[in-house]
Formats: sequence, C-alpha cells, structure tokens
Amino acid sequence: MKNIGLKWDDAPVFLAVARSGTLTGAADMLGTGIATVSRRIQRLEEALGMPLFVHHQTGYKLTDEGAALLPRAEALEEAMLSFRAGVAAEAEVTGHVRLATAENLANPIIIPTLPALLERHPHLTLDVITDVATANLHRREADLAVRMVRPTGGNVTIRRIGTIGFGLYGSPGYMAARRAHPEEGLLENDRVIGWSERQNTLPTAQWIERALRGRAPVVMTSTLAAQMSAAQAGIGLAVLPHFLAREAGLQPLPIELGLDQPIWLVLHSDLSASQRVRVVADHLVEIFRQNGDRLKQARAEKPR
Repeated sequence: MKNIGLKWDDAPVFLAVARSGTLTGAADMLGTGIATVSRRIQRLEEALGMPLFVHHQTGYKLTDEGAALLPRAEALEEAMLSFRAGVAAEAEVTGHVRLATAENLANPIIIPTLPALLERHPHLTLDVITDVATANLHRREADLAVRMVRPTGGNVTIRRIGTIGFGLYGSPGYMAARRAHPEEGLLENDRVIGWSERQNTLPTAQWIERALRGRAPVVMTSTLAAQMSAAQAGIGLAVLPHFLAREAGLQPLPIELGLDQPIWLVLHSDLSASQRVRVVADHLVEIFRQNGDRLKQARAEKPR
C-alpha cells in the first residue's frame, strides 16, 4: 500500500462520500464544492494505491478495499472528535439542544444518563422529542436525532452508533403452555400480536405478515409500549427488542429473525461544529457504545 502524498484531512471526505453515497451529498455535508470532493477522493485513492469507490447510476458504492478502510477512517474521526472535545472542555457549554428519538430508546437508554451530562454542563438545556411523527431536521424541528431508519438525503451528517436486536417473545405463562403443547410449524397455532395498518411498513410488521401467511394477528397495536403490554398480558407472541423484552420478564423463542436494525445518529450539518450540539452528540455516541451488548444480544436460554 502506498502512503506517499497521503493527506489526513482527506479522511473526512472519504467518510462523507461513504455515508451520503453521492458527491453532492458529501459536498453538502462538508460545505464545499462537488469538484473539490471528487478531486480529494481521487487524490486519496492515488495516495493509497487502491480504488475506494465504484460509481453506479445510484451513486458511489464502497469497494471491498474501501469497506475495509471504513472502520479505520471512523476511528480517525473519533480520535479527532475526542481531541476537539478535550480542547473545548475548557470552554463553558451554554444553550438549548433539541434531540429527537424513539420513546423506546429515550426512556431506558438516553434519559437515565442525562444527569451526568447536565452535571458536566450546567448551562446546557435539552428538549427530548419522542413524538410518533418524525421530527424534521431540515426544518430545524430538532438539532440532532437518534433513529433506526437511515435518512436518504438532505443536509445531514449521519453516523451509525449501534445495533438493536429483535426476537419473538411471550409471557412466562404463554411460553409454558406452548412448551406443554408443542406444535409442528412455527407460529402455526400461536396467537401473534401484530401492528396496525398504519405501521405496516415496519420491518417487524412485514416479518409478522410473512410468518402468518394470511392469518390475522390476534391483536394489533400502534405502539411498541402496547405490544409489550399485550405480550406481558399473555395474549400471544410479539416481535420485540431483546433488551426491552428481557427486562420486562418476557421469554424468547430460540429462533433468529434477521431483524436487527442499525441505530443512526443524525445531525443537521450546519450544526455539526456547534459546541452545544457536539457535546450532546458525543454523549450519545458513548452511551450507545456502553450499551452495545445490552441492545443487540438476546438473553441466553438456561438449560432445561
């Protein structure tokens, strides 16, 4: 691998193209021109002696070499952010930050950690928005967001900060009755808790529809909290985040659903250098790192 002429400040350009998938999106993130982005990617590829992207009709896709380089570029970014945070630590953080996220991430993961953040920055105030409707960062309805759906465009900076795992869960009573009367086909004779029609685009809703093969769920709800309550009441099985289900005392079926979802930190690009927004973003990155296993992993089944 070559390193002659390598410019370390080309790494943010590489990350911007990788995250946005287009030169235009990367230019918007970086506040520079498309030609500059293209030139710096070409310079980086020449310095490394390898192609980092393939240009398709839909945009720029990472090559295998580029994908392998991505974690190293993110580590470099993290080191720079940490360095900047250390420099900024001497300055007082003041102002109001609006964070949009899902209630199932806000209540158990984010809000319990806020006392430590606010103790470090006593002049910082927060607005945690957990409305069902998604806050629009472009219209400045929020300054940053934690989402499980990756934005596909706009003037935003995006970073993956974790993974949330899902499984099929029921109450202890329901699962005991199920084990006492095992059936041949998965879900063939199970009662299943589903989603209301307005939520039919959710990956979990679509999995349930495929699994039931034309049968209707026994109960449909429009919120995750209602799904949890229905499962705890013994109504049937529900597709739930591992960490919420196990902490509610629900029991899993030992099957892999393939529904794990990435968690994205999204910042309005115009605010990415804002100190008040940056300290909240850094805090979120750290707490989701600390909770990585808790969010992703299912509880191991005890031998019976």
